[in-house]
Amino acid sequence: MSNGTAKDGNAADIAARIRAAGERARAEADARRESESRPAAAPGEIGGPKAPEPTRYGDWERKGVVSDF
Repeated sequence: MSNGTAKDGNAADIAARIRAAGERARAEADARRESESRPAAAPGEIGGPKAPEPTRYGDWERKGVVSDF
């Protein structure tokens, strides 16, 4: 019969593994948050309006023709 020392050693080993897994998870989450905090540069619009955003000012001009909406 065992006196419980194997159980205690096994519990300590399990606790160490859980602690190590938690530290790895925390490091991965921190790295992911840091990479997400920097926004990616958006590509420029091709063929879009040269003036300020038309939907903001309520009219659209294309080749000299203006339409309100």
